Amino acid sequence: MSRVWMLGDNVNTDVIIPGRYNVTTDRAQLARYCLCEVLPEFSKAVQPGDVIMAGHNFGCGSSREHAPAAIQANQVKAVIARSFARIFYRNAVNIGLPVLICEEAVLASHDGDQIDVDLNTGVIRNLTTGQTFEAEPLDPFVARIVEAGGIIEYIRREGTLR
Repeated sequence: MSRVWMLGDNVNTDVIIPGRYNVTTDRAQLARYCLCEVLPEFSKAVQPGDVIMAGHNFGCGSSREHAPAAIQANQVKAVIARSFARIFYRNAVNIGLPVLICEEAVLASHDGDQIDVDLNTGVIRNLTTGQTFEAEPLDPFVARIVEAGGIIEYIRREGTLR
């Protein structure tokens, strides 16, 4: 069971991790300042396995991997949005952060709802409302990258991209 952290449309990478904290790649520091300006309690209250939900164009802005890394460093299970900025989506896959598109689940959910997400099937169950939604599951290749912990670990294991 996961708690929903709800955000709106056009959440840019500077909202996810403000630029002044992008001077490090230390994941503990990135985690500490993740969403600090819009959800000041996030880094202290988020629990492993919680889920971020957001509207359209999540992760717009810069192309730095700091934004998905900050989210991942907080042990967030997945980000579910109505749509993602392309570069954020690609960076999330590269570091092994699961991202799902499911407009219906986002529209029907609220901050604090309890949900269950099956990354293999794409099934999202909102335990608070009793509703079930189907996101497109992770592509099998993307799922292998996520399972490996990111593209670098995938290449270390497999020796190549297949």
